[in-house]
Amino acid sequence: MKDYTVSINGASLRACALNTVVVGTGAAGYNAADRLYQYGQTDIAMVTEGINAGTSRNTGSDKQTYYKLTLSGGDPDSVREMAETLFQGQCVDGDIALCEAALSSQGFLRLVELGVPFPRNRYGEYIGYKTDHDPRRRATSVGPYTSRMMTEALQKSVEAKGIRVFDHMQAVRVLVEDGTCRGLLCLDKTDNSFVVLLCRNVVFATGGPAGIYADSVYPHGHYGATGIAFEAGVTGRNLTEWQYGLASTAPRWNVSGTYMQVLPRFVSTDAEGGDEREFLFDFFTDTGALLDRVFLKGYQWPFDVRKVKDGSSIIDILVYMETCKGRRVFLDFRDNPGKAPVDFSLLSDEAREYLEKAGACFGTPLDRLLHMNSPAVDFYRDKGVDLATEPLEIALCAQHNNGGLAVDCWWQTNVSGFFAAGEAAASHGVYRPGGSALNAGQVGSTRCAQYIAARCTGEPETELSAGLTGQIQAAMAMADAVRGENETVQDCWDKAATRMSQLGGPIRSREAIATAITEVRRELEDFEAAVKIADSRHLWKAYRLRDILICQLVYLEAMAEYSSTGGKSRGSALYTDMDGEKPYPSLPDTFTFALDDGGRGDQLQEVDYQGGQCRFTWRKVRPIPEDDDFFENV
Repeated sequence: MKDYTVSINGASLRACALNTVVVGTGAAGYNAADRLYQYGQTDIAMVTEGINAGTSRNTGSDKQTYYKLTLSGGDPDSVREMAETLFQGQCVDGDIALCEAALSSQGFLRLVELGVPFPRNRYGEYIGYKTDHDPRRRATSVGPYTSRMMTEALQKSVEAKGIRVFDHMQAVRVLVEDGTCRGLLCLDKTDNSFVVLLCRNVVFATGGPAGIYADSVYPHGHYGATGIAFEAGVTGRNLTEWQYGLASTAPRWNVSGTYMQVLPRFVSTDAEGGDEREFLFDFFTDTGALLDRVFLKGYQWPFDVRKVKDGSSIIDILVYMETCKGRRVFLDFRDNPGKAPVDFSLLSDEAREYLEKAGACFGTPLDRLLHMNSPAVDFYRDKGVDLATEPLEIALCAQHNNGGLAVDCWWQTNVSGFFAAGEAAASHGVYRPGGSALNAGQVGSTRCAQYIAARCTGEPETELSAGLTGQIQAAMAMADAVRGENETVQDCWDKAATRMSQLGGPIRSREAIATAITEVRRELEDFEAAVKIADSRHLWKAYRLRDILICQLVYLEAMAEYSSTGGKSRGSALYTDMDGEKPYPSLPDTFTFALDDGGRGDQLQEVDYQGGQCRFTWRKVRPIPEDDDFFENV
C-alpha cells in the first residue's frame, strides 16, 4: 500500500495505491475484507461513508432470517436441491444458485466460529424452520438483529487483522479505462477534499439503491451507490424485481410476524391526524375474512401479486390506496379491530389454531403481542414509540432489490476487476426464500475474495493516464458548479424519491413510468443549474442525488421496457393492465392486471447505460451445472 499525492488542475490530491478496495462496511463488505486477508491478499483497504451506518447494521425484522443448507433433523437435503430451490425463483442463473447453495454451510459455520449465536440443540444440530418459498427447514435466526450481529462479528475479525478503513469517505466516481477498473475517486466528507484510490480490484458492497425511494424500510443513512456503477459501464440485471412490504416509517422497520398475527387495528387519518377511520371495513364485509388476511400478513409479509385474490396482499393494496389519497395509515395495538372483542371462532383453522397454541386468544393486540413476543414491544419503545399509548405509522415500502449489478459465478461484473457482493449484486430473481439475501452476501463476498487472491494479485498502476485524469476532473468540477446561495438539494431529493415511490414502486403503469422517466431525464440534464448547496457540509448530498437520479432513470427504463415487451405482473410488482382482471370488483380499475404465467422465468433482462441512454438485452438463464465431480479428477 502506497500513500502519495497526485496533481489535478494544479491541486494536490491525496492518493493511495493498493491491490483491492472494498466499498461498504456491512456484512458482505466486512466478509470480503476478512476473506481476502485469510486467503493471503493483505494489500487491501475498506471505504465507508460511516462504519455504523448501513442496512446490515441497522435493519431487521420480527425474526430476521438466515437461509442455509439444512443442518439438523432427518429431512433429506442436498446442495443440488437447495440450488434448485433458488433457481426456481425465476430469472436466476443456475451456476450462481449452485454457488450459493454449495458455500452456504461454509459461510454459516464461519459466522458461528466468529461468535454469532445461531441456535443449536443439545446434540449440536443447528435447528431450523421453514421460511418463504422454502420446501425444507433451512432458515435460522438469532432474533431481530441477525444481520447486525453478523456485521459486528465480522468487523471484530477485520479489526483484529489491522485492515485499513477509510471512514467518512463517499465513492463518487468509478475509474474505468478500456473496460478495466482502475480505482475510485472519493469525497472525504470531513473536509470536502477528494481522494484518489488506485487499485487492481474493487469489491462493491454498497447495498441496494435505497435512496431512490421515499417509502422505504432501509435505514436513514443507507442510500446505495448503484448509479455510479451504471455510469462506469457496469451492466444491470433484473432491475424490475424488488420486494415491497408493510413497514413502520419512524423508525423504519418491517411489521411482519407477530406484529400482524396479533391482529392490530388498521386506521387512517388525514394529514393532520384527524378524521380517524378503520378503512379495512370499507372493503371487507366479513370480519372473519378481514382478520384472516391480517393474520396471514405475518407469514406472507412481502407484497406478492399472486396473493392479492386469495391471500394477504390485498391488505398491502388497501394501505397503498389510503396513502395515495394523502392520508396517513397506522397500526393501533391498543384496541381490537372494530373496537370490539375478537371472536376467535371466526378465524380460519390455521389462524385460530396458531393463536390457541400460543395461548393468545384473549385481550387486545398489545396484550397478545406482550404475551407472544415482548421484545417486539421493547424494540419500538427503545426507538421512542410506545405501542401502549400511541399508534404506529406504516406504509407500503421498498425493502429489498432482487436485481442489481450483473455478476458471474465469481461475482465479477462485465468491467474487469470490478466485483459486486451483497444486495448490490443481482444474484436473485423474481422470488427468493426469506433470508437467502444474508447467505448470498456471505457467499458472493467469499467467491470474489477467492478469485482476487488467486487471479488478480499484484500492484496497480500509480500513474494517471490522460483519460483517468479527465474523469477525475469532470467529477470534481461538479463541486464548484452546484455551490450557490439558495440551497435546493434536499427539496430536489425529496421530490425525486417521492415520485419514485408513487410511479415506480409496487404499483406500476406504462403512463406513470413514462412520466417519471421524462422528469428524471430533465432533472439530470439541468442538474448543475437546478441543484444548489449553500452549506458546504452538504456537498455529499449533491453527489448522492446525482447517483440516485442516474439509478432511477435506469430502473425506470427497465420497468418500461419490461412492460412494453409484454411483461405482466409478477413478484412484488403489479403492472396495471386494463385488459386484465380485477381480483375484487370493488377495487378501482387501477388494480386491473394480468398475472405473469412464468413464461419469462428462464430469461434475464440486462441493461447497459451509456451516454444517458439504456440498451437492453434478454438472454436465457444459465442452467444449474451438471455434476462433474469424480473425486480424483477434482
